[in-house]
Order: sequence, then structure tokens, then C-alpha cells
Amino acid sequence: MEVILKEHQISQLLEHLASQIIDTNPDCASIGLVGIRSRGEILAQRLQHILLDRGVPEVECGALDTTLYRDDINQMGTHQPTVQTTDIDFNIDDRVIILVDDVLNTGRSVRAALDALTDLGRPSVIRLAVLLDRGSRELPIGADYIGKKIEVPHDKTVQVYLNDMDEREEVVLE
Repeated sequence: MEVILKEHQISQLLEHLASQIIDTNPDCASIGLVGIRSRGEILAQRLQHILLDRGVPEVECGALDTTLYRDDINQMGTHQPTVQTTDIDFNIDDRVIILVDDVLNTGRSVRAALDALTDLGRPSVIRLAVLLDRGSRELPIGADYIGKKIEVPHDKTVQVYLNDMDEREEVVLE
């Protein structure tokens, strides 16, 4: 196990993501953050606080469960996936929706999130913000806002730990 990011570096990356969002949405009107459960949800909440602290007038935040939209659900064998709730308490129609996730790897989680999100409405635009982009795409999906790009060997995984759910804050290669 190799620690590649510590708590203060994660905070800096979130600040960087917030700057990118503000730079590309000058009026920041009608932005909705939607975190992909579970760590994307936490990161979306943190981004919401940063944006509000920077004077963005109103940023709504929600969480999206993609379990039933995954294309590998039938390949999980006897392991039954845990279905969580989707909590989006605002209308996504005609809004700028920023999907938030911790790590962009193959693109399959994002594809599932896009399917789940468009079942709920029709945003004017959907953008993707990720803390880390490790490459290795299997689908033609890219992030609009990237905290950091990292090179990771194919035999390693990137694990994000956040205090809110893991009682530690770091990113490690395993």
C-alpha cells in the first residue's frame, strides 16, 4: 500500500475543482451537483460548501445510486449488490448538472450514472468532475473537471478514503 495523497492534498484538489467549475460557469446559475454514491456524494457535498463559501449564490446537491444501471450486475455471481437510495431533492430539468465521483477509471460507473440521471429528467448539460483520473478507459468518457491525473499500473487499484465514512483521509494505491 502506497499513500499517494494526504488529507491536505485532497482539500487542495477540491479547491482546484471548484475553481474549474467557477471558471467555466461564470454566472454559476442553475448548477446542481450530483455525487455518485458513495464517495462521490461526499465529494459533491464538500464542493458545494466550497462553492457557497466562494459566493456562488445557490448550489443544490444530491446523491445518485447507479447499482441497477451497472452493466456488470449480472456478472457479480452470488454477491448481491447493495442498492442505496437516490436523493436528488431538486428538479434537474434544464439545469447544469455536475456529476461528481472520486476516481475515473474505465468509464463504466459514469455511463451508469448518465443512464440513471437521464431517467430522472433532462438537464441542459451534464458535466463530470472527478478527484482523480487514472486513465484505463473502456468507454469513450472523459471528465470536464479533473483534480489530478495519475498514472497507475493496471494491476493496482486506487482507493479513496474519506473521514466521513472511513475515519481516515487519504488516497492509496493497493
